Amino acid sequence: MIKAVVFDLDNTLMDFMKMKRRAIEEAIPAMIDAGLHLTVDEANSKIDEIYKEQGIEYQQVFDEFLKRVLDKVDYKIWAAGVVAYRRAREASLIPYPHVYSTLYKLSKLKISTGILSDAPTKEAWLRLAYLNFHHIIDEVVTFDDTGVRKPSPIPFKRILEKLKVEPYEAIMVGDWVERDIVGAANVGMKTAFARYGDVFNTISHSADYELNDISELVDIVRKENNL
Repeated sequence: MIKAVVFDLDNTLMDFMKMKRRAIEEAIPAMIDAGLHLTVDEANSKIDEIYKEQGIEYQQVFDEFLKRVLDKVDYKIWAAGVVAYRRAREASLIPYPHVYSTLYKLSKLKISTGILSDAPTKEAWLRLAYLNFHHIIDEVVTFDDTGVRKPSPIPFKRILEKLKVEPYEAIMVGDWVERDIVGAANVGMKTAFARYGDVFNTISHSADYELNDISELVDIVRKENNL
């Protein structure tokens, strides 16, 4: 019987990569207008390089970017980029179709919900608040809570402890096979691959279920619980 659903956040509840691309697209021209002497393509290349080195969640990307191209942080340029980035991020931060209704239906079925994310705690909660999910989700575990990333069993066990369920009583929903699906299966959770959020063009996966739309999750829970 399923008592809890655990979601990855980025590219599972919301299109994180679309949001990230849009925010960077707005930040670069703003920095150029403030005095940065690079082309858009040159700046894009440098920022992509930093994200590849440090990870897509790296929070000091503009500081590092300006240090590399100017040998210092010019705060006029930095501020222009950060403000444009944040405005675009907020405007682009929208859930995938049917996320709200799915969460509501799970709540009506008395299913607990959790978030398991490799994002920093502050960023995860900001995204949840922007999406107005902070009142719906029961528990959240991030990289800051455990110091290790998926597929380590540690974060999976932590979210299960917070939700007060056994592994076999929970299903993990995520878009990244190696981290979300394999990690959850290794601790004994059921799994659902979020095909709709897949950015890796995944051909095959080992999940128990595949979701082309998040709304399909409700029928899966009903089936597992014989409802």
